Amino acid sequence: MTAESLKESIRRELPALLREDPVFRDEVLALTRQHHPTRGETDDWFHALLGELRRDREEQSRKWEEQKAEAERDRAEQARKWEEQKAEAERDRAEQARKWEEQKAEAERDRAEQVRKWDEQKAETERDRAEQARKWDEQARKWEENARHFDRVHEEIMAQAKKFDRSIGALGARWGIQSETTFRNALAGILEESFGVQVLNVNEFDDEGVVFGRPEQIELDIIIKNGVVLICELKSSIDKAGMYSFERKARFYETRHQRKAARLMVISPMVDARARKVAERLGIEIYHDSTDVTSLDES
Repeated sequence: MTAESLKESIRRELPALLREDPVFRDEVLALTRQHHPTRGETDDWFHALLGELRRDREEQSRKWEEQKAEAERDRAEQARKWEEQKAEAERDRAEQARKWEEQKAEAERDRAEQVRKWDEQKAETERDRAEQARKWDEQARKWEENARHFDRVHEEIMAQAKKFDRSIGALGARWGIQSETTFRNALAGILEESFGVQVLNVNEFDDEGVVFGRPEQIELDIIIKNGVVLICELKSSIDKAGMYSFERKARFYETRHQRKAARLMVISPMVDARARKVAERLGIEIYHDSTDVTSLDES
């Protein structure tokens, strides 16, 4: 019989033998007990295993509760710290808001102060402008009044001057009297009364002979108008040589007194034609009558 057939026979017959033969059953159990625990042992082991598992579960539950309590404490601590940080942040925010409001209020006060100063300066500037406008209008009215008064006085004086000139000419023609000094004085009086100028007759000695080539007495008429110097020749007649002579006398005066004349003028009713060309070349103004002089201001 082979081993396989033997095993097959044992499998087939063993259950019946174990039921029918108690002794054989005990022997088999004793043999298997060496390798496998009994039911009671198995139950004890199982209960012991369950108790161990129960204890482990209880230990795990205890540890979990401890961890849960620890986590709860940590959460509460974190919540407390968060509330503290939140409260501190709120205090910082409130402090920043307070400072911002203070700065905003300060800036508003500064702006209001600047606006007030600007308004004051604007009002003061407006008052100054109005005052200047008033003074200007007042001065303009005075100028207009003076101008009208001047025109009236000038017309009256010029009328008298013409009458006076005609009288002098008539006397000269009738009696043959022609006084250069009288003519000069008459024209000087007309200029002073008509234009409010100062006419000075200057007599200076040319010791170096600049004008006539030898030392000689030099005579000039100087008109002063608002500090402006005009050199004038008041003559009853003037020729070419007289025009050259007047120009040299004027330059002599400018050099000696270190003062430049604004204008050179010749006022004479009789001017030689050749003298006119010399005057144009030398920049000398010619007037036949004091009424021809429209302005004595600086050109």
